[in-house]
Amino acid sequence: MGSVNSLIRKNIRSLKPYSSARDEYQGDAAVFLDANENPYFAPLNRYPDPRQRSLRSVISGIKSIPDENIFLGNGSDEAIDILVRAFCEPGSDNIVSIDPTYGMYEVTAAINGVEFRKAPLGEDFCLDNREIRRMADRNTKIIFLCSPNNPTGNSLSKQEVEELLGWFGGLLVIDEAYIDFSSRPGFIDETLKTHNMAVLQTLSKGWGRAGIRLGMAFGNSEIIEVMNKIKPPYNINSLTAEEAVRTLGRAEEVRQHINEIICARDLLREKLDKIEYVEKIYPSDANFMLIRVVNADRIYEHLKAQKIIVRNRSNARGCENCLRITVGTAEENDRMLNAMRNYKPER
Repeated sequence: MGSVNSLIRKNIRSLKPYSSARDEYQGDAAVFLDANENPYFAPLNRYPDPRQRSLRSVISGIKSIPDENIFLGNGSDEAIDILVRAFCEPGSDNIVSIDPTYGMYEVTAAINGVEFRKAPLGEDFCLDNREIRRMADRNTKIIFLCSPNNPTGNSLSKQEVEELLGWFGGLLVIDEAYIDFSSRPGFIDETLKTHNMAVLQTLSKGWGRAGIRLGMAFGNSEIIEVMNKIKPPYNINSLTAEEAVRTLGRAEEVRQHINEIICARDLLREKLDKIEYVEKIYPSDANFMLIRVVNADRIYEHLKAQKIIVRNRSNARGCENCLRITVGTAEENDRMLNAMRNYKPER
């Protein structure tokens, strides 16, 4: 295995991270007078563990990956931002990603002054390595891939991703926010075998905890170490950590709900396919599906008028007249379907 040290920005390599009170002393004590905390209103008067040791230990057991290969962030968006700041020199380096995909990669690049290049996906939104290679050059530091992809719902070819990893000398980041809904294996295990891959996951989707904002990054210890150098000292609050531990302890219940969503997704596909103005339903390994319809704008407004909100993705590349529909409860899905059946297309 090689090293990512040469890919890290020079100023980040030499950065001396902030050392908090809880970094300098770990463990129990009778009296804590080192962190300028209010002595009242326990237990939330105390700062949380900056390294989230208990929570990372639970995640380590579930994901079968060592603690030192796990980074926790305020949603995956914090991990995305930290990776860009760690590896990309503003004004000279660039990032390549697929198109269409999750919009925060481009926004984060823009915030950090890093050029963002879009490689179009192929037919039916498959990964096209030729386009990625055409976009990338010696200043490409990160390639972001989302699999299953948002907004298209499909998983990217494992063989294509592995070929890309073998070719690319920078950091390859696989965003697996929707992996819990896919029958295809993810790439976490690959992060332990190679120096230049990171995988992002979250508790927001399959685990049903979007409100607590907990994202996970997995990578070799060098990648995780540099991410920990950059992050704010207490980026995961105590309430989030406690709720995450409780949620992770209910894995069997969560898996049952995931299976229910998958079954509902398949049933929703069957019913949508019978609606005359639905022209195409794209394959999905996520908790949503992308459908092509006749006049997405009018259908979106029709649903909105009945207080049913889907996502109009017509402005995304290759998604003209496409709606993205999240799988809800059986009652929510039926309400949406009835509204779509009641829509009268223009003749």
